[in-house]
Amino acid sequence: MLDKDQIAAASQVLVQHWRDGTKLDALEVRLQPQSRAEGYAIQAALERQSSGKLFGWKIAATSEAGQKHINVAGPMAGRIMSDTVIADGGAAPMKGNEMRVGEPEFAFRMGRNLPPRAAPYTVDEVLAAIETLHPAIEIPDSRFADFVSAGEAQLIADNACAHLFVLGAPTIANWRAMDLIEERPQITLRGERYVGHGRNVLGDPRVALAWLANELSGLGITLRAGQVVTTGTCHPPLPIAAGDHLAVDFGVLGKVSVGFA
Repeated sequence: MLDKDQIAAASQVLVQHWRDGTKLDALEVRLQPQSRAEGYAIQAALERQSSGKLFGWKIAATSEAGQKHINVAGPMAGRIMSDTVIADGGAAPMKGNEMRVGEPEFAFRMGRNLPPRAAPYTVDEVLAAIETLHPAIEIPDSRFADFVSAGEAQLIADNACAHLFVLGAPTIANWRAMDLIEERPQITLRGERYVGHGRNVLGDPRVALAWLANELSGLGITLRAGQVVTTGTCHPPLPIAAGDHLAVDFGVLGKVSVGFA
C-alpha cells in the first residue's frame, strides 16, 4: 500500500513529465500503484499540483476500440483541468503528444451536485442533474512511452490519459427526447469522412455518464454543478498529425472542430 509520501512522489514524477512534454517507461517500483484506488490517489495529487482548476471529468476506454487501444478491460475516470481546454475552432499543440489521436465525444455540463452516497445513481437521476449537452473532441495522451503495457493502475494515476479537450457550444436541440444511442456524428479529417455511433460509448452515452457519477461517488468525490463530463469516443481513435483539422458535425446537436499546430 502506497503511503502519502509515495503518492506525492509519484504524482510529482508524472507532473514533471507532463510539463516537460517527455515520457517515462514506468514509475519506479516503489511508486507504482497496485490498484485502481492507489491510481486514483495519485491522480488526485496531480490535481493539487496543477496550475489550472478542475474543469470536469473524462471517461477513458468506454468503447471496445478504446479499451484495446490502451490494453485495459474497462472504463477509467480522469480529470480535465482548465489549462488543458482548447477553444472550439482553436489550435491544439502537438508537442510531446505521442498518442496522436482525436476522439469525437458527447459531453454534459452538470446543473447541480451529485454527492457521494451508498446507493448507485440511476441514469435518470444523473440526467436530471444535467444542464446542457455539448459536442466535444478529446485529444488524449499518456506520460508513459509504452502506454499499451502500462496497465490500468498506472494509467489511472496518469489521469486516464487526459491531455487536451475541446468543448463545443451547448446544443439548443431537445436532446433529452433523442436516442443518443443511434446518433451518428459525421467526422471530417484530411478530406476523409467517418461516421461515429453513440452506441460505441458504453452502449449509450447516458449510461457512461451515470458510470462516471457512480465511479466518483465510490471514491467519495462530489460531481459538482458547472463541471463538464465527456463520455468517451463514439468512433475508434482517429490518427492526427500537425497541420490537420478535425471537424465533427453532430447534426442538430451542433458542431465542434480543432486544428493541430
